[in-house]
Amino acid sequence: MGVGVNNFGRIGVLMGGASSERDISLNSGKAVYECLKNLSLEAVCLDIKSDDYIENRSFIREAGIDTAFIALHGHFGEDGQIQSLLEELNIPYTGSDPDASRLAMDKVASRKVFQKEALPVPNYIVFCSPEAIDSDKEVTSNLTAPFVVKPAAQGSSIGLSIVNRQEQLKEALRLASNYDKNIIIEEYIEGREITVGILAERALPVIEIIPKNKFYDYEAKYAAGMSEYVVPAELPADIACRLQEIGLAAHRSLGCFAFSRVDIRLNRDNAPFILEVNSIPGLTSVSLLPKAASAAGIDFSQLCTRILRLALERARAH
Repeated sequence: MGVGVNNFGRIGVLMGGASSERDISLNSGKAVYECLKNLSLEAVCLDIKSDDYIENRSFIREAGIDTAFIALHGHFGEDGQIQSLLEELNIPYTGSDPDASRLAMDKVASRKVFQKEALPVPNYIVFCSPEAIDSDKEVTSNLTAPFVVKPAAQGSSIGLSIVNRQEQLKEALRLASNYDKNIIIEEYIEGREITVGILAERALPVIEIIPKNKFYDYEAKYAAGMSEYVVPAELPADIACRLQEIGLAAHRSLGCFAFSRVDIRLNRDNAPFILEVNSIPGLTSVSLLPKAASAAGIDFSQLCTRILRLALERARAH
């Protein structure tokens, strides 16, 4: 569309969506939009209200945008669909391509990649939800409580439970099955909640998350004052470096581009276990990736424009 690397043209900030993460996406999108407007860039909010491919294709085409900043979380944002649509329209977009997005969204598929690359993950098993409801014996024969039950393709800890006792399992499976046909049951790693942001193929300072709830659930993530964030994490230098190496390796193994956030559990012996890669992490000024960028001397405005420039550099290269 003739947009140069330093000329973003009319930027469409894609936000909302029809997934369970709609409200979070709207917060991310509004933060990015306000940031771009404050930089005197031409930006418009595009609220994606359904997951209908044809409807959204027409909506985005008619908006007349030159560049897309994707602030969509969950289905139709992180699963490769919106990326495929934008490629059809020949509109440069931020973040990972369709294939990497699909892999990162699917925790089962991404874990298979991590295992192939010899990257550490918790022990886990996978069920399709119809059978999972009556499969507690298989779970307990493969894993020892406590363990985590969660949908295979869901974000923001939605549908996630920690099971400490046998009698809690069926309810946890039912909850997870409301959000995905595939359910992951994994060993619960006692230890610390860690996240590693990636920007421009470099790992940012490590963050430790200390939730006030039992685990880093939806409330702990989004309710004010429900978690403490230590940036950079108070860790020995060699452990922090190892976490950054693993985070970057996980990002690269899925083929992610420009930015992501890798969630990791660090056990009592300081051994790391990758939980997932978020290809479009939260993008408010107080979200985890911006916090990590800030610790590296990159403010929110610089982060947003860097992400946009990377998108245009990729488009020009192709």
